[in-house]
Amino acid sequence: MRTVAKDAASTLFKPQTLGSLQLANRIVMSPMTRSFAPGGVPGEDIAEYYRRRAGADVGLIITEGVWVDHAGASNDDNVPRFYGEDALAGWARVVKRVHEAGGKIMPQLWHVGLFSGAYDSAGETNPKPERLEREKRQVGPSGMIGGQGRAPVPTGEPMSLAEIESVIDAFASGAQAARRLGFDGIALHGAHGYLLDQFLWAATNLRADSYGGDRSQRTRFVAEMIAEIRRRTSPDFPIMLRYSQWKLQDYGAGLATTPGELDELLTPLVDAGVDIIDCSQRRFWEPVFEGSDLNLAGWTKKLTGKPTVTVGSVGLDQEMFATFAGATGAPASLDRLIGLLDRGDFDLVAVGRALLVDPDWATKVKEGRHDAALPFTPDALGRLN
Repeated sequence: MRTVAKDAASTLFKPQTLGSLQLANRIVMSPMTRSFAPGGVPGEDIAEYYRRRAGADVGLIITEGVWVDHAGASNDDNVPRFYGEDALAGWARVVKRVHEAGGKIMPQLWHVGLFSGAYDSAGETNPKPERLEREKRQVGPSGMIGGQGRAPVPTGEPMSLAEIESVIDAFASGAQAARRLGFDGIALHGAHGYLLDQFLWAATNLRADSYGGDRSQRTRFVAEMIAEIRRRTSPDFPIMLRYSQWKLQDYGAGLATTPGELDELLTPLVDAGVDIIDCSQRRFWEPVFEGSDLNLAGWTKKLTGKPTVTVGSVGLDQEMFATFAGATGAPASLDRLIGLLDRGDFDLVAVGRALLVDPDWATKVKEGRHDAALPFTPDALGRLN
């Protein structure tokens, strides 16, 4: 197996200054849900989990998705909250530990909208009985949710204007709390079929008012949220937005089929105040449009001029869903990634499963020992630390 040379890997460890955000290197820990916070409160184990990676050469940590303070945000009581005295005290401890280890950290604010993630093998909605009451309170732009590979179907009423305002307020309040606790910025989960993405995606946003319509109009909800976060924090408080073409319920979905369409989507979000754009792909090396070898992060940077983050099977030879289905992901060469970085396609590299299973992954790469990184095995999820 050929792995990246130590001198080539040094590209990953160049300090980066992105606005007010100063990072020791280009490696980002990608947000990964673990459901290890009983009652939504992050404990000592979560503080140690993030500290270990910050102390092992990870430049920026994006936390697992955390629930904003809205009744319909959550579909898992063991995912951390980002509101309430106990939960925020836990996050204050996390920030302290990460900073003591020399790292930077942002929380990823999250609202699932109408997406429950509860589907049976045929792609039919199949929520667990104990989740039914909670799901009745969930909201979405048009009351539409999709099944696996299927067209979205109606499940409720469209969000009212008051509900839209309350969700924007919940995200902005979360951003205020993050700044107060000393986080180094905030990240917004606008990808994978969750609430923000439901507004951006034509298949789930069928609204006839000013929050629906063409591609640019469908950005209004997210753009207003970004602008309100900027208003309630400060001009230099970093705001990162994650978006994706694919959805958990439809891997073949897309927000844009051409660079022009993507520009229509991104321009209002940049104008609203986004600083960094996290471009989620399942495989970072795949081009997003015909006729160009640029991936999603490459096109996003070209169109917006904003710093971008690439992600998608970095450091492993198997894509995410194959490993979750039982395949072992072995360490893979980073040569292609380094080539794209050196070309200037994107600024930061988000690493998921490789860092999930091996807290020392970044240090091993820095020392030219990438082939010593731990594989992602089928039982890895049972021994995360």
